Formats: sequence, structure tokens, C-alpha cells
Amino acid sequence: MTDKPVKLYTLTTCSHCKSTKRLLNECTVQYDFVDVDLLEGDERKAILEDIKKINPKCSFPTIIIGETVIVGYKEKEIKEALGL
Repeated sequence: MTDKPVKLYTLTTCSHCKSTKRLLNECTVQYDFVDVDLLEGDERKAILEDIKKINPKCSFPTIIIGETVIVGYKEKEIKEALGL
């Protein structure tokens, strides 16, 4: 199991986002996530600006594992970043 912090930016309607959460849950990885589409106003705008700094296309899911940024559901890359 990883000791790196894991942060997810997701959309509630995104199948790849759901798959990413499922994978992390199956691997019993603790993670923080933000469902961006549930945010409103300034909070949403601030989060989108943060995402654009690490993922200029602002696509989902955006996953941060330690210093590693993974965009999209890429099971192999996610597991490698987690050290699994």
C-alpha cells in the first residue's frame, strides 16, 4: 500500500472516474476526491484553475499520486504509481 497522498478530481457522470474510484477501493487505497460537477460558483472556478495547472486540458479523471499526475483511467499506470 502506498504512503503517498492520493487526490482525485472527478465528475459524477464519468464512467472512467467511477472505474478509477472502484480500482482504488479494490486496492484499499485511501484517497481524497472532489466531484467537480457538484461544485458551484467560485469554489468550482478555483478547483478548475487548480486542475488546469497540472492538466491543461482539464479532463477527467485527473489523479495525483504523490508527485505523479495521471489523466484518465490507466489502470497499469495507477498501480505503478501506487507501488502495487
